[in-house]
Amino acid sequence: MGKIVIRTGAATLALAIIAGCGASPSDIEEIKKGVADIRGKVDALSKSVDQIKAAPAAAGARPQLDPNKVYAISVGSSPVRGPKAAKVTIVEWADYQCPFCAQSAPLVDQVLKAYPSDVNYVFKQFPLPATMHPNALPAAKAALAAAKQGKYWEMHDALFENSRDLAGDKLKEYAGKVGLDVTRWEKDKEAPDVQQQIDTEMTEGRSADVQGTPTFFVNGKRLMNRSFDGFKQMIDDAIKAKS
Repeated sequence: MGKIVIRTGAATLALAIIAGCGASPSDIEEIKKGVADIRGKVDALSKSVDQIKAAPAAAGARPQLDPNKVYAISVGSSPVRGPKAAKVTIVEWADYQCPFCAQSAPLVDQVLKAYPSDVNYVFKQFPLPATMHPNALPAAKAALAAAKQGKYWEMHDALFENSRDLAGDKLKEYAGKVGLDVTRWEKDKEAPDVQQQIDTEMTEGRSADVQGTPTFFVNGKRLMNRSFDGFKQMIDDAIKAKS
């Protein structure tokens, strides 16, 4: 921007020199128009640069998350793994095509094995847009359709085990492998109540300031350290608080 300003100043100086050297009025008027045109372009360019500088900040701005905030999260009709009367509830919003969610699945299993009586786990659907994860929504529907035959967790596990291959007939293949009535399952996954549950869980996620997947909560408090030790500390603190 500094160079453009200098060039504008140089054009103005040239105008003064030419005027002092006896240029005709028509020449001076032509130069004035040129200078005005340059100034207009510089102003427009300055505005564009300012907009470009401001755009990333606006697009990247996210609300500051309070790690100590406790959210009121309803289990609702979401699937639950573990004892329903457990002292501690882990809620996860996730996307079956998300590689980080797939990587977290064994961690969740590890936590549940470490706390078989005190912890349960709720999974809520949060499929990312089709432009990012085109197979996420069909996979979410596939899992909820399996729940209608009492095999949600079997399908859930199969989807995460094959999270890189969820396209086309693969979902149908996994449905058969976990023992579903595939014909019924195909109808169920297109049922309006399946899409409604996904919409409800995504709305709940946004209310809990879920910004990406996976996002975990332990008794309503956001998990910041996604590791076994991170889970352990929050679970132990929650059990003590209950006691």
